[in-house]
Amino acid sequence: MENITILIVDDNPVDVRLTIEALKQRNKHNEIIVLSDGEEAMNFLEKNGKYKNAPVPDVILLDLKMPKLNGQEVLVRIKNNPELSSIPVIVLSSSDSPSDISESYTNKANCYITKPFDIDEFFKTIQAIENLWFDRAKLPTSEKSQ
Repeated sequence: MENITILIVDDNPVDVRLTIEALKQRNKHNEIIVLSDGEEAMNFLEKNGKYKNAPVPDVILLDLKMPKLNGQEVLVRIKNNPELSSIPVIVLSSSDSPSDISESYTNKANCYITKPFDIDEFFKTIQAIENLWFDRAKLPTSEKSQ
């Protein structure tokens, strides 16, 4: 398993801590970047201001309910930007609303996963994401590896 750069965009500190803890169980060398609102995430991804030298993430874990720009707005901007559109975006949300799920796929999310409330199930869910997206799926080659 090679090291990848994971961008977590989530404003819930407990969910972020659990996600990082689960990700670090398998590969302590992945680069994990955490941003807590959609506006900051877009500044990072578009390399604005202090983020001009930001790495291009290999995958994005995106929450929906966030301040400034919500997850759907971020998703639309990512998928409509030719320089970002190939980055897999996994919506990881506490919402299991059919309208949130449908809207996410309409906005070109690569995957929609509802966050479990049980900690053990949460860890299993993150491990399932790792198994599929980090071990099995072929991620697009980014500029940094060329």
